[in-house]
Amino acid sequence: MNDIISISDNAAIQIKKIVSEAKEDVLGVIVGIDKSGCSGYAYKLDYAKSENTDNLEIIESKGVKVFIEPSATMFLIGSEMDYMNDKLSSRFVFNN
Repeated sequence: MNDIISISDNAAIQIKKIVSEAKEDVLGVIVGIDKSGCSGYAYKLDYAKSENTDNLEIIESKGVKVFIEPSATMFLIGSEMDYMNDKLSSRFVFNN
């Protein structure tokens, strides 16, 4: 099976930075969704630790691990996880 999402080089660099700067043992990041905003949903990211990754889909690419919550799978299929940095903000974005 193909991965649910692809990970851009910029996103991989930022995930590596997040993992290396974490104050605890972190495996990668978890991507999920919350109900909010105009569209009804917003993506959320959290630290992936050994105790909170059971039953999550895992994407290993470019030296990083991204775990996907089951509730987010249908919103992410075929997307690319990217990291954008501009004059006003820096953030992960999901391009469909």
